[in-house]
Amino acid sequence: MAHPLIWPGKHSFYAIGNTTAFSVTMDLSPEEPARILLLGCGDPRHILYTVFTENPNSERLLDFTCCDIDPAILARNVLLFTLIADGHPEAEVWNIFYHFKLDEKSHAILEDQCKKLIDLAETAQNWRESSYGGTLKMSTDYTLSEIRRHWELYVAMPDLPRERHNAINQEFVAMWRNNSNNGYRSAAPLSLGPVMFEGLLLISDSLQHYWKTGTTFRDGKNIAAATVLNPTFVYSRAGEGCSLDYVTDPLTPFHLAPIFAGAKPNPTILEVVKAVKAQFSDWCSSYRKALSSPSPPIVRSFVGEATAVCHAIRVFANSGALNPGIPVAPWKAQLVQFSQWEYVDSPTPAPTDFNVIHTSNLEDHIGLLNILIPATPLLSPTPSSVLYTESLCLLGADSTKEFIEHLHGDITVMGLILGVCPVDYLSGFTTRRNTQESLVYIQTSKGSSKGNKSKEKSEEKMEDTRASQFQQLVTWKAPTSCDPIASQLPVPRPSCDPYQMSTFLYNIYQSLYATEPAMNFSSNTQYTREAFVLFLKIIKDRLQPTDDEWRITVEDFNKLLLSPSSRMNMPAMHYQDLHGHLVRYRLYRNLGFATKPRKIGPFASWNTIPDLIRIVLVVPRGALSVLESSKPEEVGAPPLQCDITGLELFHLFTSVHAAFGRAIIFGPPTNPQVRFEEDLKGWKGKSSLVVSFTAPSYLLTESEPYQDLTVNFLVCDTPAACGRLVKKLGIELRIFGAKLMDSSLVHILPESPLPVRRKTPGQPSPLQVPQPNILTQVGKADRAVLQLDEDCEEVSTLAIRISVTDEKSLQLFSSEGSKVVPELEQISACVIRVKLGERIQDLAYPFPVMGSQHRVRLARKSRYIEVLVPTSRSLALDGMKLNPYPVIRNGSTVSPWSVHRVPVSMMPAVNLNAKGLDRWLIPHIGSMMSEWERSTRRKHKHDALMYVKDTIHSIMVEASGIQNGLPRRLFRLVDEQTRNNDTFIFISDVRFDLASHTVVCDGYVLPLTKPSLLSVETQFAKLVTQGNLASIPVFDGRCKAGNNFSLRLPRAPLRHSFYCARRSRSDGSSVEEYPVTLVTGQP
Repeated sequence: MAHPLIWPGKHSFYAIGNTTAFSVTMDLSPEEPARILLLGCGDPRHILYTVFTENPNSERLLDFTCCDIDPAILARNVLLFTLIADGHPEAEVWNIFYHFKLDEKSHAILEDQCKKLIDLAETAQNWRESSYGGTLKMSTDYTLSEIRRHWELYVAMPDLPRERHNAINQEFVAMWRNNSNNGYRSAAPLSLGPVMFEGLLLISDSLQHYWKTGTTFRDGKNIAAATVLNPTFVYSRAGEGCSLDYVTDPLTPFHLAPIFAGAKPNPTILEVVKAVKAQFSDWCSSYRKALSSPSPPIVRSFVGEATAVCHAIRVFANSGALNPGIPVAPWKAQLVQFSQWEYVDSPTPAPTDFNVIHTSNLEDHIGLLNILIPATPLLSPTPSSVLYTESLCLLGADSTKEFIEHLHGDITVMGLILGVCPVDYLSGFTTRRNTQESLVYIQTSKGSSKGNKSKEKSEEKMEDTRASQFQQLVTWKAPTSCDPIASQLPVPRPSCDPYQMSTFLYNIYQSLYATEPAMNFSSNTQYTREAFVLFLKIIKDRLQPTDDEWRITVEDFNKLLLSPSSRMNMPAMHYQDLHGHLVRYRLYRNLGFATKPRKIGPFASWNTIPDLIRIVLVVPRGALSVLESSKPEEVGAPPLQCDITGLELFHLFTSVHAAFGRAIIFGPPTNPQVRFEEDLKGWKGKSSLVVSFTAPSYLLTESEPYQDLTVNFLVCDTPAACGRLVKKLGIELRIFGAKLMDSSLVHILPESPLPVRRKTPGQPSPLQVPQPNILTQVGKADRAVLQLDEDCEEVSTLAIRISVTDEKSLQLFSSEGSKVVPELEQISACVIRVKLGERIQDLAYPFPVMGSQHRVRLARKSRYIEVLVPTSRSLALDGMKLNPYPVIRNGSTVSPWSVHRVPVSMMPAVNLNAKGLDRWLIPHIGSMMSEWERSTRRKHKHDALMYVKDTIHSIMVEASGIQNGLPRRLFRLVDEQTRNNDTFIFISDVRFDLASHTVVCDGYVLPLTKPSLLSVETQFAKLVTQGNLASIPVFDGRCKAGNNFSLRLPRAPLRHSFYCARRSRSDGSSVEEYPVTLVTGQP
C-alpha cells in the first residue's frame, strides 16, 4: 500500500459529483479512439457530457473504465445508464438520481428497474448476455456482485422495520440541521464560471431548499408528494444511513453560466432548475442515441481503490496474472480478480493502457505522487495521450512553490523520470480558468459591509455558499509530445550518473519523510515506505540503468540514509520496512538478507525460509472500542501502522492491510497458510480485525530472542493524533499487541512473491506513421545523459554524445590538424541540428531545451561530439517558444497540443444584449494577464505571450461590444511599422466554453495572399469599407516573437481564445481548418 491505512472516521458519500462536467476527450483528435480510465470516477457526469459533445456523425469508440472505491457509486451509475437506455422519461430519471426524497411513481420505477437488474445480474454470463451487457461491462465478478448487492438493498429498504426507517430519516434530518446551523457549503459556485458573483445568493437559497425538501421541486404539491426516502442515497461504503457529503448539490455537475448571463437578469430558482434539467435531458438523449450507433460507448465498472486498480492493471498487462494478489481496497479482504472474459477471451478485451486518464481530486486525499506513480505507466505512449490531476484545495500565495512541494521534486526532473509534465509548465498558459474563485474568496473575506444590515446579510449568504473549494485542473503530457518532430520519434529515455541519482532520491526521501516528527497539527503523512519503493521502481523501469549503475545508486542512497545527519532527521525505525519492500519488488537486496534465518521459533518446522514473511495479527474487537465509542471529531482520521518490538528492537511497518473476519490456519507446519473469511458487515459487525504486513524474516531470529518480540497495532504518532489520543491509548498510541509466539493471535506465513513480468519493457517503439525528416549522417547518437546541479535537485544540462562513424565526417573532424567546428541550430523544441561540413545529425532530447545556451565538447582523437543544453520551460529561452502553439500528428490525425478542443456547435452563445454583460465580462477578460505580464506591459517590454493576450483582449472587447456598445464582426491585424494588413478575422459569436469556465470567439481567419485577393478584390474592398472594420495593431515585437504568432492567432491558447474551426465533410468525416502561417507582408 502506497498510502497509509487510515482510521475511517466519518465516510463521505459523493452520490452527486462535486465538480462541473467536462469532456474527457477534449485533448484528443475527434477521430482518435478514446480509451479512458476514470479513477475515483464519482457520478457519470463526465461520461454523459463527453458523449453529448461528440460529433453526431463520429464513429470513434469511447471506452470508459470507471473505478471507484465505493460500490454504491457504481450501482447508481449503472442504474442511471439502464434507465436512460430503456427510455424512461427524463423527469423521473432526474428524480431518481438527484432527489433523496421520491414520490411514489418515481420510487416504483426505481424499484421495478432494480428488480429487473437483479435478475439479469445473477451471474456474470447472464449479465453479458443481457441487453445491457454489450455496453455496460464489469471488470471483475466482484464488481458485479457488489453492484447487485446494492440493488438488492434498494429493493429491500421498504420492508425494513419501522424503527430502522425512523433512524435513517433522523440521520437525514440531522444532516439538514447541521448544514443549516453551520452554513451551507456548496461546490455549485464553481459551475457558475465567469458569472460566479451573479449567482451566489440564488445558489445559497437553492441549496437550503434542496436539503430541506430533498428535491428540486418548487411547488408545494410535488414537494408534499415526495415522502419516500431514496434508497440510492441511503446505502454506501459506510453502510446504512446518511453519509452524504455536506457539499451535495444537484446543480453542481451542470453548467450554470449561460443561465445567469441570459437575456433575463436575475433568474428564479425555478428557471435555473428548469434549465439544468434541460441540460440533463440533452445528455440523456445523446447517450441513448449513441447506444444505437455503430460504435456505442462502452462503460466498464471496476470496484476498487484507485491505486490498487492501477497496480493490478499494470501487473496483469506485464504478467498476464488475472489474480495479481492485490486487495481491492483498504479494510477489505477481497483481492482483485480480473474477469477472464473481459480481459482475455472477449473479441474486444478491456484496455490495459489508456490515452486519457482522469484522477478526479484524489491527490487531495492520497497525495500527488501516489497518483502519478501508479497512473503514468498506464498511459499509452502516443503523442496525444493525456493525464488529468485535479485539486480542490486552495493554494497559498505562491502556487508554483506549493505545487513543487506536493510533487516533492523539481518539475523538470520529475517530468524526465515519470515521463509526463504539466502542459502549462512548458507552454506558459492554460486554457482553463479559475481566477473567479480567487476573486470570490477575496471579496467575501473582506467583510467590507459593516453597518449595512441588508448587505451584511447578503454577504453572509455569499460567505456560506461561496466555493468551499478551489478547483485546479492540471493537464499532463509527455514532454516530447509538444514537438512536431520529436513526438514522432522513439526518443530514448535519459540516463543519469548513479551518484547524482542517489542524492536526488535522498532529497525526495527527505521531502517525503523528514518532517514526520514535526508535521503540523492537522496533517497526516500520505506516503508509506512502499510508496517510495514504487517510485524507485518506476525510475528503474523507465530509465533502465545497467545492473551496476542501479546497484551503485541504491547503495549510495543507503549510505546517505544511514549517515549521522540523516538519522537525526529521520529515525531508523522504518529502515527494515523500506528494505523489505525493495526486496519484494526485486529492486535491491541488502547485506542483511545474506544472513539466513535460523530454523528456530516460528520457523522451526518450515522447509525453507524466504526473505520476506507476512505477519498476521488478530485484533479482538474489544480493543477497538476505545476508538469506536469516541466521537469522530475526537479521533479524527489518523494513519495506522504496526511494529515489532523487543527489549531493544523497534521497527515500524506502514504498509498495513486490515479487514474484519476470521483468519483460519491451514496447510502443514512446513508451509503454513491462512484462509480469511471476511465479515461483510465490516464495522457494523462484531468480528475481530485481522491486520497484516510484510517484514524481513531475519528480524525474528537474528536480532533478539524471538520469545521477547511483540507485534503491535498502533496509531501513527502525528501531532494531531498525540493531541487527541494519548489520553485514550497511552503515550505509545498502541491499540493492541500480542507476543510473536502467541499462535492464537499472531500467524507467521511465507510471503508470496509478486507475479513475474513476462516481458521487459523496452524503449518506446516508433509510431506507425511516416518519420519526419530526421538526419543521422554523422554517426551514432547515444541517449541523453541527465546532469543535475550541485545540489542534485534541478537539471543542469542534458547531454547527447555523437560517436563519429561516417567516413566523410571523420575526415573533416578527426584528421590530423583538423579545426573544423560543428555548427548547431535548434530546429524544434527538443531537436538540435548538428552540421559538420555538409553532413547533418539531428539530436532529439527527451525534454524541450534551450539550444541557444548550448556547449559542445569535441574529442577528435576519441571521435565524438557531445552537445550539452539546459532544459527549457515557460518564460525560459527557446524550447516551445520556437513553436508556441504546435499542432501534433498522431497517426493519421492531428490536434493542437496546448489548446483543448471545443465543441463549437454545442456551446451556447453569449447574449451580447443582456443587461449587466459588462459587469462580469470586463473583469473576466481583464483577469487574463498574470502580474508578471501586467508589469511587462507597463514597462513596454517584449513578450510574445503577453502580446497574444493583449491582442485577444482587444478583439474580445470589440467583439462583445462591452465598451463601445456595438459588437464588431470584422477585424484586421495591422503591422504598425509597414501598415500591412493581410490577416482578417471574422467573428460570428462570442460563446461560453462551459467546461473551462470561460468564453471564446467563434470565427474564421483569412490570411490573404495576392492570388487569393485578386479573385475577390471587388467584394473584399466593399467589405473593408462598409463592414465596420476594427483594426488591431500588431507591433514589431509581436510579429517576431513566437514565430510570427500573429497569424497563428486562430489556434492561440489563451483563456479567451480563438480555436481552429472544425467542419464536417459530406462523407461524415471532419477536417481541421488551420490558417496558413505567413510573414506579414509576404506575397
